[in-house]
Amino acid sequence: MTAPPRLELLGITKQYPAVRANDGVALTVAPCQIHAVLGENGAGKSTLMKIIYGAVKPDAGEVRWNGQPVQITSPAHARTLGISMVYQHFSLFDTLTAAENVWLGLGKAMSLAQVIERIRAVAGEYGLEVDPLRPVHSLSVGERQRVEIVRALLTNPKLLILDEPTSVLTPQAVEKLFVTLRKLSANGCAILYISHKLDEIRALCHHCTVLRGGKVTGEVNPTTETNASLSRLMIGAEPPQLQHRPAKLGEVALAVRGLVLPKDDPFGTTLADIGFEVRAGEIVGIAGVSGNGQQELMAALSGEDRRAPAGSVTLFGQDIAQASPTVRRRQGLHFVPEERLGRGAVPTLSLAHNVLLTRTEGVGRGGWLDMSAIRAQSAELIRRFNVKAGGPQAAAKSLSGGNLQKYLVGREIAANPKLLIVSQPTWGVDVGAAAQIRGELLALRDAGCALLVVSEELDELFEVCDRLVVIAQGRVSPSIATRDATIERIGAWMSGLWERDHVEA
Repeated sequence: MTAPPRLELLGITKQYPAVRANDGVALTVAPCQIHAVLGENGAGKSTLMKIIYGAVKPDAGEVRWNGQPVQITSPAHARTLGISMVYQHFSLFDTLTAAENVWLGLGKAMSLAQVIERIRAVAGEYGLEVDPLRPVHSLSVGERQRVEIVRALLTNPKLLILDEPTSVLTPQAVEKLFVTLRKLSANGCAILYISHKLDEIRALCHHCTVLRGGKVTGEVNPTTETNASLSRLMIGAEPPQLQHRPAKLGEVALAVRGLVLPKDDPFGTTLADIGFEVRAGEIVGIAGVSGNGQQELMAALSGEDRRAPAGSVTLFGQDIAQASPTVRRRQGLHFVPEERLGRGAVPTLSLAHNVLLTRTEGVGRGGWLDMSAIRAQSAELIRRFNVKAGGPQAAAKSLSGGNLQKYLVGREIAANPKLLIVSQPTWGVDVGAAAQIRGELLALRDAGCALLVVSEELDELFEVCDRLVVIAQGRVSPSIATRDATIERIGAWMSGLWERDHVEA
């Protein structure tokens, strides 16, 4: 007899006050199958995964597990069935170590010492570098993602749900993860895989269900599709082609010279003699494996860490090394952090109120707020950047990851910065929205703004940047013109292997 499907969804519906996230969704996943769920930001993918994992209760529909109807009442219940999930927005406790976070999800079957040993074994087996003793607050986004993946693998899942698992992984780490997933699949594990990276879906997945507006709009074999055909299924069109004009360089906007910064955390990275420039009218990209000093460098440039030596960071010739973030913003420096919720936005505040984190329009004398003006400003950002949200009053946490990213990038772009620093600009964003964000960055550059883009997606850096530098172990490489760089060369530099006699591009 043929084995029943590992998971079957029938008529799943979930209504929120402002939107119907899922509308009669049907989905079938077989054992050993790697099944992609594809859709633009806000299509209902994450809500559907949370229903499967027991974190959200559907309003209607049926869930069947191994052919039997089941009501999954909580994530703990899901784990007892053999369902594990890696969220796009991580569910880790900052004050605990990586091992303690993993231990919490494994019950009392193992001691903490055994969990530490298992983490090291699994991380080594799958090439996912994780230090089990490090506190989570000291980890970069990429390192936290590895902790989540290792935690899921330790449960020996029968169904593994991955929501944007490679968004902050390097190409080398992605290949290792794919080896892991294929091995799990061959051993009988079913995998639900959410990603906006169409190349990944075509290379990895056996089947693909497409969602649009909460409804299933198609099911295809991704190996027989093209990126263009998948884009049309997902967003109804192919993403626009970027117009990358020759750079018209202006004055030096940002100059970093001799930046030495001891690590402020036992698990941080010391910055050693960092030096590079960004000119008006160009985009400079910073490539590197997560955890090599990107966080420390961004903190020094944004003003979050003001320990930089005097004169080591200048903005249009003015020393800002020890200036506050507010002073830097007044001088034209705007910043989009890699952490959307908690740093880029306050989760429980409305989108309108979140504008006030970095913008002062609408704040009158004595600090009085003109809320009608602030709401109008927020509504314009929602319109201009095509953000799917329940309006300016919607809480930041109610948005999908990609829509919140569009809003935060838009908030800083609309401020008309002289220097914009963006970390992971299209993390977890669908192909249409990614093209829009990259197009906006290029338009800002063509208008004379200087941009510094930190990304672990090399394809993205090659697409938008005029020059590249690589950060490894707290040092930066010489810069190289993007036209002269190759993925192989940058990949080698990401291990710290660059030649010191390289001529500055």
